[in-house]
Amino acid sequence: MQVVDYEAGEGLYVASGGAVELVSAAAGDELSFGLGDRRCAGTVHEGDHIACDVDDAPHCDDHGHVWVCARCTGTCLKDEMDCHEEHAMYLAAFAPDVLKVGVTRLWRLETRLREQGADRAAHIRTFPDGRVAREVESELASRDDLVDRVRVPTKIDGFGRGVDEAAWDSLLDGFDPIDRFAFDYGLDLDERPVAETMAAGAVRGWKGRVLVLDRGGSTYAVDARELVGYELTDDVPSRELQSSLGAFGR
Repeated sequence: MQVVDYEAGEGLYVASGGAVELVSAAAGDELSFGLGDRRCAGTVHEGDHIACDVDDAPHCDDHGHVWVCARCTGTCLKDEMDCHEEHAMYLAAFAPDVLKVGVTRLWRLETRLREQGADRAAHIRTFPDGRVAREVESELASRDDLVDRVRVPTKIDGFGRGVDEAAWDSLLDGFDPIDRFAFDYGLDLDERPVAETMAAGAVRGWKGRVLVLDRGGSTYAVDARELVGYELTDDVPSRELQSSLGAFGR
C-alpha cells in the first residue's frame, strides 16, 4: 500500500493495485504501519490510482500540481481569470506570536482557517473577486508584523503553547473585524510534541495537516504531506524515537 493523499481529521488515502481507500486516522484510532520506500505518489484519475516509479516524492514533475492562485499578487497567472466570486481577507494567529494575512473564497473561510491550523482568526474585509483581494493581501504582507505563509515546522513549534493575546489584540486594533474565530482542536497538549515522520501510534487528533500521535509514552507531530509517497508496511520499527520529555523546555 502506498500513501497517495490525506484528509486532515479523517485519515490517509492509500492505493494498492489501482484501488484507493481511506485508512481512518481520526481521534481515537490506532495506526500500526511501518514506512518502506518512498517515491512519487502518482495520480488518482476517476477514482483509480495511476502509479509512478519515479523516485521524486511526494510527486515528480509530471504528477506535481502547483496551485497558481497561491502565488497570485493581483496579476492573474492563469490564461483566463476565473476568481469571479466574493473573497474574504483574514488575519490568523499561530501560537505563540506568528501573525498571518490571507485570502480565500468567502464561503470557504472557516474551512480554510482550520486547514491551516490557525489558533485565532479574524475576517477583516470582503472583496468582489480574488484579484483585488490578492493585491491588498500583497500590500499587507509587506508589513513587518505580518507574513503570508507559515511553514509547518513553525506551526508545530507553537503546539502546546498559547497565543500572545497582547500581540493579537494589538494587530486587530488597526482593523474593524467582521467576524472573529477561536479554534480548539481538542489535542489537550501541555508540551510541544516531537516532530517525526511515522505512521504508528494512537491518534490524538489533527491540527491542520499535522497528525498528532501518542506512542511509547511520548507525543509526536507528523506532517501528513511528508507521509505521501511512502509504502506502508506491517513491520512497525522498534527503533528508538526521540522522547518528548522536556521537548517543551523553554
